[in-house]
Amino acid sequence: MLDRLIDISPNLEIEAILILVVLIALEAVLSADNAIALASIASGLEDLKLQRQALNLGLLVAYLLRITLIFAATWVIQFWQFEVAGALYLLWLVYSYFSSEEAEDDGHRGPQFASLWQAIPVIALTDLAFSLDSVTTAIAVSDRLWLVIMGGTIGVITLRFMAGLFIRWLKEYVHLEDAGYLTVGLVGLRLLVRSIDSDIVPPQWMLISTIAIIFVWGFSKRNPEVSLEEETQSE
Repeated sequence: MLDRLIDISPNLEIEAILILVVLIALEAVLSADNAIALASIASGLEDLKLQRQALNLGLLVAYLLRITLIFAATWVIQFWQFEVAGALYLLWLVYSYFSSEEAEDDGHRGPQFASLWQAIPVIALTDLAFSLDSVTTAIAVSDRLWLVIMGGTIGVITLRFMAGLFIRWLKEYVHLEDAGYLTVGLVGLRLLVRSIDSDIVPPQWMLISTIAIIFVWGFSKRNPEVSLEEETQSE
């Protein structure tokens, strides 16, 4: 489909715009589970201001790592060990979340941080692990580095706003955090399978469809306490 659109493009500028739109769309679709994982990690800090700072600084470091990964992508994809490392890291995050107990004060599960600087590297490494999937997908769409970098830049900016929204939504929807980590597990399993044999990896549309179904469940039930607080504030 993309090839047909490019074939009918009257000039290089329109071709570049079409590719950029595709890359941005891919980043947006593939970033939902990433955003909720980053939001959950940032929630390990008690103060909302610190959570926002952790996202800002963590994603700044993550952006630099993404750019490095883009330039090194043709080299990285030759080594299955990188995908295994990324997959095991994501699966470890999922295990840590579901095996941890809920905090008594806010019900948060997963890693707890005593300071901002503990959260930043975890956020950056988590985004890097997700980038192993999204960057290789972007490289497959276009071999023009400047387009991939621009798509990745817009993707990180979008990711920051999505993660900010999810920090609020995690308190509003009962199943959302569980749903987010289930999708993180799917991405981790996909990376692991791809490192073993890329021919048996399920198609991208199947992963996206499964993630969409899980997120529908994640948004299916609101926290009654949060709803009551909102009603009280509006009166």
